[in-house]
Amino acid sequence: MEKNKPLNRRTAGILLLLCAVILFLIVYPGSGDSAPRDKRYMKAEGFVFGTTYHISYSNPANLDLGNRIREAFAAVDNSLSMFNPGSTISRINNNEADVVPDSLFLVVMSNGLRISGLTGGAFDMTVAPLVDLWGFGINGRSSVKPEEVERIRRNVGWEKIYIDNGRIVKTTPDVRLDAGAIAKGFACDVVLRALMACGCTDACVEIGGEVAVAGFNPQGNPWRIGINKPVEDSLSVVSEIQDVVSLHSGGMATSGNYRNYYEENGKKYSHTIDPSTGYPVRRNLLSATIVSADCMTADAWATACMVAGLEQAEKWILDRPELEGYLIYDDNGNMSVWHSPGFPLINKTRQ
Repeated sequence: MEKNKPLNRRTAGILLLLCAVILFLIVYPGSGDSAPRDKRYMKAEGFVFGTTYHISYSNPANLDLGNRIREAFAAVDNSLSMFNPGSTISRINNNEADVVPDSLFLVVMSNGLRISGLTGGAFDMTVAPLVDLWGFGINGRSSVKPEEVERIRRNVGWEKIYIDNGRIVKTTPDVRLDAGAIAKGFACDVVLRALMACGCTDACVEIGGEVAVAGFNPQGNPWRIGINKPVEDSLSVVSEIQDVVSLHSGGMATSGNYRNYYEENGKKYSHTIDPSTGYPVRRNLLSATIVSADCMTADAWATACMVAGLEQAEKWILDRPELEGYLIYDDNGNMSVWHSPGFPLINKTRQ
């Protein structure tokens, strides 16, 4: 989960611009199966978890569900935010005694461990110390020495933590968790479920680019969601759309290294860390977009694909019926696209 910190005016303006682009795509009219349009849609937008969110929903009673949305955000923050010192994940990282994990944490942890096993550790929530070392976590960036990477890497590995009778057990106290590669997707699912529990039949929940949807948009069509072109842009000023997805249920998440990175001594360091090496990933895969039945799953698999690279990502997507994928990669200086046959593009002209 990203830092939950105040935003300056420039950053806030940029994020609101991106939010407007996403809003346009969410309500973009298109062809296909339609639902009746005699519904009133509510909107909620703002900042949470250090990023923007945009939510559109309808419910039979035309209720404003802003309080339910904020309650869902608070529940996720209290469970999974490393920047909340009282959260479940912070208390586990600090080795506090007798921590009883909440139900949200156990859902994320159990699914995270399952995907870690399926990906051979390409997705790994114990990567927190390495994320901190490279300057993408809760601590500031400092110079990184190979011996420091190797020392920290000895305490990284999804096999070093497990669930036993509803409690979290570490094989060493130095193991620390980072839910940043799964928590935003899970938060989308939590908010969507809260809306559905209040009678919503149509909803789109977007948090920092991760999306969970149900039903239809205000035009009566499946929700339209953009995939950004992976243009290097650490200030998030550029928001060119590569393709548009049509989705009426499930979740979609994108992982990429074109925004969250820094350059030092002529080298680029991305926020995606390979747990097996301890170093930021440097591959020709520029971004990975995954569609699945829920956004939590899509979020974790998108990260795993970025860590493992193009060939392994293609294999995973084709071998797993619960996944559809869209990969943008550098093909000898040219930007190319691969997507699975069932990926729900509006215009399937690329292969």
